[in-house]
Amino acid sequence: MDTMKNDKNKQVGGLIEAFHHIVKVDNQDLMQENANVDGRSPMGQLGKFGSEGARVYATTYLLSDVTKEAMRENIIYPHDLDFYVTGTTTCSQIPLGKLLENGFNTGHGYMREPKDIKSAMALAAIILQANQNMQHGGQAFPLFDIDLAPYVRKTFEKNKKRIESYPMLLTVEQTEGIAWKETERDVYQACEAFIHNANSMHSRGGGQVPFISINYGTDTSREGRMLTKNLLLATQAGLGNGETPIFPIQIFKVKKGINFSKEDINYDLYRLALETTSKRLFPNFSFVDAPFNLQYYNGTHESEVCYMGCRTRIMGNIHGEENAIGRGNLSFTSINLVKLALMSKNVETFFHTVDRYIDIAIKQLLERYEYQASKLVADFKFLYTQGVWKGSEQLPLHEHVREIIKQGSLSVGFIGLAECLVALIGKHHGESEESLQLGIRIIRHMRERMDDATQQYNLNFSLIATPAEGLSGKFTRKDREEFGEIEGITNRDYYTNSFHVPVYYSIKAIDKIRIEGKFHTYCNAGHITYIELDGDVTHNIEALDKIVRAMATNNIGYGSINHPVDTCKCCRYKGIIYEQCPACGNEDASEIERIRRITGYLVGDLTKWNTAKQREEEDRVKHS
Repeated sequence: MDTMKNDKNKQVGGLIEAFHHIVKVDNQDLMQENANVDGRSPMGQLGKFGSEGARVYATTYLLSDVTKEAMRENIIYPHDLDFYVTGTTTCSQIPLGKLLENGFNTGHGYMREPKDIKSAMALAAIILQANQNMQHGGQAFPLFDIDLAPYVRKTFEKNKKRIESYPMLLTVEQTEGIAWKETERDVYQACEAFIHNANSMHSRGGGQVPFISINYGTDTSREGRMLTKNLLLATQAGLGNGETPIFPIQIFKVKKGINFSKEDINYDLYRLALETTSKRLFPNFSFVDAPFNLQYYNGTHESEVCYMGCRTRIMGNIHGEENAIGRGNLSFTSINLVKLALMSKNVETFFHTVDRYIDIAIKQLLERYEYQASKLVADFKFLYTQGVWKGSEQLPLHEHVREIIKQGSLSVGFIGLAECLVALIGKHHGESEESLQLGIRIIRHMRERMDDATQQYNLNFSLIATPAEGLSGKFTRKDREEFGEIEGITNRDYYTNSFHVPVYYSIKAIDKIRIEGKFHTYCNAGHITYIELDGDVTHNIEALDKIVRAMATNNIGYGSINHPVDTCKCCRYKGIIYEQCPACGNEDASEIERIRRITGYLVGDLTKWNTAKQREEEDRVKHS
């Protein structure tokens, strides 16, 4: 009893200390755990007060003693612990076409089916904003081009009808030609407005812009192609002063026979996607033909793989259709592989220790699932009454959500494979074949444990390559306090994300792709490979094409290409800016926007990154 009382006193004391730091705005890592939230703003600060208090409540009353002990040991970490108390799920792939066709209610009024593309894309933004308040993670549209294509057609028909009413004689071909030209303009304006909305509307009490992703690239209809083309062009144009759009995270789906060869109908859109990512860092690229994605593909658009911007993927489903539509991740918990390696005397001891903590992580996910399942439909009205989540719209408000959320996934994640391997055998997987094979063995074993849990508990357990942001520094700081500073392990301010080759290790792009591609197949809850380029690629699209093709060849499921995107705010020069702007000579760092990617999304102000991620960005070497 005294131990429990002491623990609660410590929690309260820590909470008050955190509140003091929030008021003083003097702790970067506390205020900017998430670079997408302005921690200094009034709503950001208020949200942080609530977040810290919710964490204390969840830790004190909702977590088991075994889980709390593993957290104190710095080995497991339940993500979004502050949202645990609300019973929310993490993310969802929203069936946009279904919501637009049937109409939906935001809770403040009914939105009927739109009549044209401008209205459709305005409603798409509203859907994302409304659903962001229902879940603690990201929102995505899996079939953006396909779902919006009918509203491009409606716009064409509308324009055609108006032109036919003109008091002049036009042939059918002339009428349709003018109508399509006007429709093209309308689609571009709709895409432009959607991008502006995505970067200006706020959710969660004004604390952040919605974390949103869109998947597209495989619609071969005239309408779908027009949508994709103009979305890319609007992205290239940027925001009001030409700024790079931070959201939506865009994902171009690569598919042989559709857009990957010169003879493919959408090959021009693939080339436009390369041109756009050279200027704006988006879109990223997903690969429908990767073996672990292709196994679900049956020729329909619904069976195409889709991703969240950060990397989350959901396809397998033991409770229904095996696609992503109307589904998402329920929650995930990460394991500190580095600490387990430092605790272990040898490799075999390490595997026994890994199993012990996987058991704890699985138990914790099950406990959280039971808490989530106890919630009512009425607690998440938009998510569960408007058809966002598969099979939910028929449920009464007083119904528990257990039967519908079981189609989501429960995921175990991991961080620090590279440092773990150094601790075990002296080298990481970018340095030796022996390390690479051991790394594969570790991650394959973790995936097998998830597959076993799926069968044992009749739930969709999966393995995710953790997108650690604040966590990468938290784990490291505590391990350094216990083990000291160890070269190649705890001597930096961060652990390497998931299975990545360390950002500070000099390696050719093709070698990084080849090595990391071997891990994608095991991380069925999500994965990503980044390539960091060393210069301006706007005039070297062929280099980007080679990288994307190398990813496809080496079984990458989802890939992204990073390169400097700098803008001088004084003269609007765009390009690589070192100490001063080459156009106007500006040397004021505050007047230079430097867009960089952090755990899947873009940020233009590096001061919003926590210190661990700032150090990681400084250490990133460029790949040749």
